[in-house]
Amino acid sequence: MKEIELKLKGEIKRLTNKTFKFDERIRDGWFSAVYFLKTKDIVSKYHKDIVVTMQFFQRNHAVLCGTDEAIALLKTFANNPEELEIYSLKDGDKIAPFETVLTITGKYESFGNLEGVIDGILSRRTSVATNVYNVVKAASVSGTQKPVIFMGDRDDHYTTQAGDGYAAYIGGATAQATHAMNEWWGKKGMGTMPHALIQMFNGDLVEATKAYQETFPEDELVALVDYNNDAITDSLKVARAFGNELKGVRIDTSRTMIDQYFLRNQHLLGTFDPRGVNGELIFALRKALDDEGFQHVKIVVSGGFNESRILEFEKQGVPVDMYGVGSSLLKINIGFTGDNVLINGKHAAKAGRRYRPNPRLELVE
Repeated sequence: MKEIELKLKGEIKRLTNKTFKFDERIRDGWFSAVYFLKTKDIVSKYHKDIVVTMQFFQRNHAVLCGTDEAIALLKTFANNPEELEIYSLKDGDKIAPFETVLTITGKYESFGNLEGVIDGILSRRTSVATNVYNVVKAASVSGTQKPVIFMGDRDDHYTTQAGDGYAAYIGGATAQATHAMNEWWGKKGMGTMPHALIQMFNGDLVEATKAYQETFPEDELVALVDYNNDAITDSLKVARAFGNELKGVRIDTSRTMIDQYFLRNQHLLGTFDPRGVNGELIFALRKALDDEGFQHVKIVVSGGFNESRILEFEKQGVPVDMYGVGSSLLKINIGFTGDNVLINGKHAAKAGRRYRPNPRLELVE
C-alpha cells in the first residue's frame, strides 16, 4: 500500500505573548523547582552577571511544538528579557534525537529558574503534536488521507485544552472538539451529537436527528448510530428518513460490547474480535448502506482509536472516512532537557553533554 508523506502546516506565523494566558505566579517561582530558585539566589550572590547559554533537546524523532509558548514565557517573566539572545526552531519542524531546538543566552539570574517550566511546555506540546502526526500518517497508508478529529476534551484537565488543541493542529488534526482547543489558531470547535442527545429522545435516533437538523440546519448532518448497540439497523433507519441530507454516521461502540449485528449473524463469529468498533462491522455497514443507495453517507469511527489500531484498519482497507481520536493523543512520551553548555562564551557543560550548534535555529527578535 502506498504511504503518503505528510506535509505539516507550511509557514506558520509565530504566536506572540498576546496568545497566552500565563499564571502570574510564574514570576514568583511558584511553578519552578525549588532547587532552581535556590540556585538563582546563590548565583545572584556569588556570581552575579554570569552569562550562560542554555540549550534544549529531546531524544526522539518528533514534531516540535511549544517553542512560541516558551519564548513568550521568557519575554513575559525573565528579568530584562530584551537582553536575552534567543535562537529557536519553529513549531511544526520535524526534529531528530538530540537536535538542539532552542538556545537562550543571557544572565543566569534573569531566566535560569524558568528551565523546568520550559522543559514541561516543550515536552507536552511536542508529545501531543507528534502523537497526532503519527495518527494522521497512519490514517493515510491506504493511499487516501482520512481526516482525524482531535477529541481529547474528556481525557485531561480542561485547562490543557488550548495548548493541546494547538499542538494537535500543528500535528495535522483536521478539527478539534471544543472551542478552547481552537483558541490559539482562530477557529471554532466542531461536533455533532453525543449519546446524551439520543437519550433525551428515549433512544429514538430518527427523532433526535430531526431535532438536531431543525436546531442546527447549517451543519452537515452526521448521526451517532451505536446508542442501541445496533449500528447497521439504526444507520439504515436514519438514512431512509433523511436521504441525501444525511452526510454521515458515527460509530462509537464500547470495546466491551458486541453489536447486535453479530448476535443475529453468529455464523460470522470465530475468526476476529467482534467487540467494539471492528473492521467486520464497518465492512457490513458500508455494504448495507450501499445496497440501499446510500453511497454518499460517510462513516466516522471513534472510541479507543490510536496509531496502531488506525494502521490496522487502513492496511485492511476498512471503509472508514474519518477517525475521532482522544486519549491516545495525550500521552506524554517525549521529555526535553535544558542544559547550560556555555558560561561567558566558553564550553562548560556537565560530563556527557556539550554545546550542539544547529544551523537550522533562527534568531528570535
